[in-house]
Amino acid sequence: MIRTARLIVSDLRAKAEWCYESRGSRAVVKVLLTDGTPAMILYRLMQWSRRWRLVPLELFFNRCNTVFCSCIIGRGAEFGPGFVLIHSLGVVINGNVRGGSGVKIEHQVTIGAEKRQTPVIGDGVFLGAGAKIIGAVTIGDGARIGANAVVVKDVPAFATVVGIPPAQIVKLREPPPDQVPGLPSE
Repeated sequence: MIRTARLIVSDLRAKAEWCYESRGSRAVVKVLLTDGTPAMILYRLMQWSRRWRLVPLELFFNRCNTVFCSCIIGRGAEFGPGFVLIHSLGVVINGNVRGGSGVKIEHQVTIGAEKRQTPVIGDGVFLGAGAKIIGAVTIGDGARIGANAVVVKDVPAFATVVGIPPAQIVKLREPPPDQVPGLPSE
């Protein structure tokens, strides 16, 4: 349970930073009262239940997320620390999706399977409102998916994509110096 508590705190701090540009306790308290936060907590409790093979609890938390938060996150979905649901309304995530740390998701986002193949989401990815990521695609670290974009092909790291099938790259950013292989960290 300690690991789950740390994940929840990490998620809350990441959301506080995103929403209020602060990771302090005041911002975290404000985040506790915002849309999307209950869905994030229920998701982490569902993960905890799954880890301990407490299937009835896992199903309960999953159903609570659907009924009370209008958010469907498949029971096997895995995201790293700093997972943020900015708004949870209409979010649908397949249970086989794998996501890195620092993933931020707006409302009405779908991350789904095609022919049993699911996306893999990198670290520090932002998914804009209404975005759809479908099938066996990889979203690279630091990528930004624009609102209502439909992604059916891989997205390179630090790319911004927009549009409908297939979403097109409109910008490639340089990775921060601490994320470039071979360069010393400061």
